[in-house]
Parts: sequence; C-alpha cells; structure tokens
Amino acid sequence: MRYDIISDTHGYLSPELLRALEGADIIVHAGDICSESDYYKLCDIAMVHACSGNNDYAYSYGPFVSRLTRFYSEGHRWEICHYRERLDLETCEIAICGHTHKPFVERDRRTGVLVMNPGSPTFPRSVGPTIGRIEIVDDRVETARIIRLDEGD
Repeated sequence: MRYDIISDTHGYLSPELLRALEGADIIVHAGDICSESDYYKLCDIAMVHACSGNNDYAYSYGPFVSRLTRFYSEGHRWEICHYRERLDLETCEIAICGHTHKPFVERDRRTGVLVMNPGSPTFPRSVGPTIGRIEIVDDRVETARIIRLDEGD
C-alpha cells in the first residue's frame, strides 16, 4: 500500500505534484490545503485523510477533516496534525505533521513512532518542493522517505 504524504499546498497543486501522486493508494494531507476544489481534486486521485491547518479556517472539507485526524490502515494507527507539538505519540504508530515546510522523517526516541513532515510542494523552505511517501507491505513499513519533485521519483 502506497501512502503519499503532502502538506502546505496552499491552494496550488502543481503538475509535478499531480504526476507524483499518480498511483497512490492513499493521500495524507497535513493541512493548509487552502482550497476546497483542490481537496476534492485529491479525492479524485485516491482516498484522502487530512487535517486542517492554520490557513484552512475559511474552508470546509467535510466532517472527517479536523485539526487532529486519526485513522487506522494496514495494521497501523495514524495521526495527522498540522503542528508537530500537538501530535499525541502515545496513541499512534505513524504521525504526520506539516506547517514548517521543512521535510524530515524520523523515529521518536521515546516512543519509536515514525514521524514525518513532507515539507511543501508549493512553498518549500529548505531543499525544494517535496512530498513524503510511505510504503507498507504485510503490515510492515517498508519505506518512509522524502521525494524532491524537481528531481523525479
């Protein structure tokens, strides 16, 4: 199962981003979507799990998108929150955040939880436009990585 992780798209889904999302089984968006039409466009590509960000206050993405979103998939409890400091790492195995536009993938030292910030494909603040990708096979995380959109897959 392939999870493509995005955040901070801020109302713009670039052609490079849309190409990268082709083939995703699930899209996880960590907030600052800033466009109802973009949210529904993502839903046309794959199932979407999302949280709202600090710039999403004027948008309605439906009842399943809130400040903190939890879901269960492929044997893992997931949590999505725009702000890393608001993640509850005691209640999940995979935690996704955004806001900083700076990508990282790491294991929390205390809990062992996989924590990812995919950066931003729209307004990167460090290495360029990025997304994250997590691949799970037989309930096991096979890969968790950051993909630069300007370098290809």
